[in-house]
Amino acid sequence: MHRFEYFAPETLPDAISLLHRYGSTARLIAGGTDLITALKERTEKPGYLINLAGISELCFIKYDHTYGLRIGAATTVREIEKSPLVQATFPVISSAASTLASIQIRNLATAAGNICRASPSADLPPALLALGASVRLAGLAGQRSVALVDFFTGPGKTVLQPDEILIEILVPPIKPCSGAIYIKHCPRRAMDLASIGIAAAITLEEGCCSEIGIAMGAVAPTPRRAHQAEAVLRSKPVTTGLIEQAAETAAFEASPISDVRASAAYRRQMVKVLVCRALQQAFELAQVKCL
Repeated sequence: MHRFEYFAPETLPDAISLLHRYGSTARLIAGGTDLITALKERTEKPGYLINLAGISELCFIKYDHTYGLRIGAATTVREIEKSPLVQATFPVISSAASTLASIQIRNLATAAGNICRASPSADLPPALLALGASVRLAGLAGQRSVALVDFFTGPGKTVLQPDEILIEILVPPIKPCSGAIYIKHCPRRAMDLASIGIAAAITLEEGCCSEIGIAMGAVAPTPRRAHQAEAVLRSKPVTTGLIEQAAETAAFEASPISDVRASAAYRRQMVKVLVCRALQQAFELAQVKCL
């Protein structure tokens, strides 16, 4: 591991100032589950590390009926997984968090780290995308909100500017008669990256699908929404035939590659299978809420 200078700011303005001062030679760290490995392997050689873990204003989980669920950037994945508030409002997020690596890693890894890493196979983004989440960014020029669907620009790439920090994740308020599910498909039951990750969220109104979110991970350069598949179901009564049609459309929208975890052909076929399964389970959950 090469030498670097370490900073542990206690306020967000101090962290932004340091990031602006050192620019591309600096890296942000909170949990460090990916960055520490990169430092050891010398694939990352920053001159400066800025630790966000000590900034208390970035560690929180809150919910209200106006703004919905708010998760601070430095909140750990384990805290999200075990939070009674998350489990009561958006259990799909808690479920997605529980699939990430091991308990030891989840105790270190942060919500923002899992998102900003911009890995196509990350576990939190599909669930958040399906729920219509956004993120709040802060830099010298001030703060701005970005829909998560617009946040990822490529593998390991996002819309973050050089002096910006992701400070908060926002999920719109829960709606009556809604259900959501995340399905992670991987060779091992734990400590493995997703070969395919599928999330589906459905809201019912008068027997029709009033809102729908279908998100896919590990089947494209970035986590993405399956907009064409969503259009198949939106504003229509949910039937087995429409769910199957939406699943076929989602498989068409995917652009998978072959790698050590799965072939492109296998991934495309499993998108169809898993989207169908996720939509059916989300629909059943929504029906229960309507009773």
